Amino acid sequence: MSSLSKNEEDYLKALFHLGSTDSKSEVESKALAEYLQISAASVSSMLKKLKEKSLVEYEPYGKIVLSDRGRTAAIAMIRKHRLWETFLHQHMHFSWDEVHEVAEQLEHIRSTKLTQELDRFLGYPKTDPHGDPIPDNKGDIPEQVKCVLTEVPQGTCCKLVSVDDGSVSFLRYLTDIGLALSSEIQVKEHREFDGSLSIRYDGRTENVSRQFAEKVFVEIIG
Repeated sequence: MSSLSKNEEDYLKALFHLGSTDSKSEVESKALAEYLQISAASVSSMLKKLKEKSLVEYEPYGKIVLSDRGRTAAIAMIRKHRLWETFLHQHMHFSWDEVHEVAEQLEHIRSTKLTQELDRFLGYPKTDPHGDPIPDNKGDIPEQVKCVLTEVPQGTCCKLVSVDDGSVSFLRYLTDIGLALSSEIQVKEHREFDGSLSIRYDGRTENVSRQFAEKVFVEIIG
């Protein structure tokens, strides 16, 4: 595959995140523009370039699908990003709300050997500091059985397994209220009026918004 620009790599990664692990998942141009916080015209221009490189399947005003080549490139970016996040957290003493921005820069380093050696040095981790799965060197992504906190029935216990890593303020809030990966949570109450929840963990009860609960991914434990 010909060398990609940083901008092209960012687009492919965004398309993967907006879709799913299914390479044929469709994404709308508007959603891509909103995700990247850029104009629709800029998106159209870049999609034309990506199509010329056989990285996406796309027609003007139609939905976007990553090609097999595009999906491979996107997963490679995600693999590097999550490995760098893990390295920064475990060995450079970055907190989980600090690693994302730095990893965004490091993920564009193109050395395959560096990525392989980084993976080996870290002991071939399966998840990053936010609990997200790290693709292996074949591009396979470990499967996780999880749901968002809003889907957990009232009275049920669950374990926090991953979080949305896109917002620094959200990650800091999690730290402030004492939640971390593997925290055991009991959903005490779903409030119909505003979708908020009352949860209990580590001997304390906290009221959280629906917006918060939709960013927390858990595994049901009872």
